[in-house]
Amino acid sequence: MQYENLLVENRDGIVVLTINRPKALNALNRGTLADLRQFFGKDALTIEGLKGVIITGAGDKSFVAGADISEFNGLDAQAGLDMSQNGHDIFFLIEKFTKPVIAAVNGFALGGGCELAMSCHLRIAVEKARFGQPEVNLGIIPGYGGTQRLIQYIGKTKALELLMTGDMIGVEEAYRLGLLNHVVPAGEEVNKAMEILTKIAAKAPIAIQKVIECVNTYFSAEGFRREVIEFANTVKTEDFKEGAAAFLEKRAPKFQGK
Repeated sequence: MQYENLLVENRDGIVVLTINRPKALNALNRGTLADLRQFFGKDALTIEGLKGVIITGAGDKSFVAGADISEFNGLDAQAGLDMSQNGHDIFFLIEKFTKPVIAAVNGFALGGGCELAMSCHLRIAVEKARFGQPEVNLGIIPGYGGTQRLIQYIGKTKALELLMTGDMIGVEEAYRLGLLNHVVPAGEEVNKAMEILTKIAAKAPIAIQKVIECVNTYFSAEGFRREVIEFANTVKTEDFKEGAAAFLEKRAPKFQGK
């Protein structure tokens, strides 16, 4: 298994996936997304005795700080639709994976990073972690499932606030709202995930698979499709061009509503 931006470690049937772009705060670029598709769509299916998967980020600053905005320049509506659909497809591979997947959040989980964490079945975070969907600051909306999964976890009222303000929340609030399963000291996130997966591995494997399948069928797929379409529509706006440029130039954007 060869990957561009993933480190893979098999610990007695529990695989730890580390997103390895620390200089970019582990931002999700095309290569990283392709690695995740390769692992969950193909390679993981060949691992004998697989008990579960842990996803974490390299370094001590960030789980995944978002998508790689440098790859957004020049997107038109069709390219935006394709980008969003690709992210949805990959994150659905994680959400529908037949073995439990835990996000071990070791720092910032923003934008695509928050969406990646939410596609996992469980979430553990260190005390300094921060969560948010700041896409409106760029003139777009979440494109990898954020408008749908955030509501599932924390409810419509608070989800709307975070989606429209772009605010970050800390672990205490994330835990209180139901986004997190556990909060642990720095350095203990993978160990806690290992502990939980070891406990789950002692249960009936088919029953665990069916629990995942049944829980996933509770939610409608129509909302996810609408997000793909509206992400594409925001990509073609002048506001998005300004938002992306301002982000890369490290200045405040000047939105015109166009």
